Amino acid sequence: MKPLSIKALQVRESSTLAITAKAKALKAAGEDLIAFTAGEPDFDTPEHIKEAAYQAAQQGFTKYTATPGIHEVRNAISAKLKKDNRLDYTPSQIIVSNGAKHALHNAFTAIINDGDEIIFPAPYWITYPELAALAGGVSHIIMTDKSTGYKPTAKQIKSAITNKTKAILLNSPNNPSGAVFSEDELKAVADIAVENDLYVISDEIYEKLIYNKSTPHVSIASFGKEIYDRTIVVNGYSKSYSMTGWRVGYTASSKPIADVIGNIQSHQTSNINTLTQKAALVAETGDQQCIADMGVAFGKRMELMYSLVSDISGFEANKPDGAFYVFIDISSLCGKSVRGKTINNASDFAEFILDEQKVALVPCSDFGYEKHIRLSYACSEDEIIEGMRRIKTFVSIAN
Repeated sequence: MKPLSIKALQVRESSTLAITAKAKALKAAGEDLIAFTAGEPDFDTPEHIKEAAYQAAQQGFTKYTATPGIHEVRNAISAKLKKDNRLDYTPSQIIVSNGAKHALHNAFTAIINDGDEIIFPAPYWITYPELAALAGGVSHIIMTDKSTGYKPTAKQIKSAITNKTKAILLNSPNNPSGAVFSEDELKAVADIAVENDLYVISDEIYEKLIYNKSTPHVSIASFGKEIYDRTIVVNGYSKSYSMTGWRVGYTASSKPIADVIGNIQSHQTSNINTLTQKAALVAETGDQQCIADMGVAFGKRMELMYSLVSDISGFEANKPDGAFYVFIDISSLCGKSVRGKTINNASDFAEFILDEQKVALVPCSDFGYEKHIRLSYACSEDEIIEGMRRIKTFVSIAN
């Protein structure tokens, strides 16, 4: 039998999805498990959004639509981008896709040729390098640390550029660090991209979840025509409206890029689910109180979890400015043992604490840091308190 695709074989399983699946299986089996793994809000999708999908089904809105999405949805997204982000995109520049992950895949496929390099500041979401590789790209990772808020400096980005560099990917607010790029930091990146003829893929999926009002969300595409033309904005409804399972995201880009993305999607999936499109339309144009309410809840949970993390000896973390994760350096615990088992890295830590304390968390080797872990606070305050108590107990017996 002839070999499978080399590109496909190089794609690794998503460790976050694998750990989340294991945690769900343990919980289903009756284990008293606390899971800090989820990359999704624990709130239900708001009722008015669900009702829109139900009504669409009742009215027979179940046929093909235009590949980029119905005009009403793209027009609503266009209005949102102008109001919230100071971005002027016509509906023809917007492609509605099957989640932000699909939108990212479209973006990489549209701009990358075999051997092109993409700069990824670390920590990065584990899916970015895999999607880049599927498109034929090569990842160029920039390592950052706690001293810079886990954000790259302009000097680091400039040093990473080669004659093969094609694009820079930014994720603000960031998964897993919770870091938010300031306007000045984004302007510096924009200048570098323009000066070096680079594209920017800007993943803004967590834009509604920001806790530090001194660093509001800003889109890099808003700094003028030259960077606007080079930027592919990626966003969606999964995090802001608790619509992870609905699978609706989008790209906004210059018309030439949007046309290419539309052609790609026309052969991949055609339009996204029709009922989801109607749900997204109501999410965008309906009552926005749900976003505010979830934001308040996540803000309280962040403060709670960060205070408990700060109380654990051996944990080092910056206070998150956005998203719903705490990114923790556990380097000082590596080399220590728990009941005869040595903690060499975050993967060991995650495995041992799942066995010892029935707490599931994400080791971040696939995010670029083998001695960091990610805790999600997309869970109840009671779960945060109990889970952090178990983690503190586990760390206290490491020696």
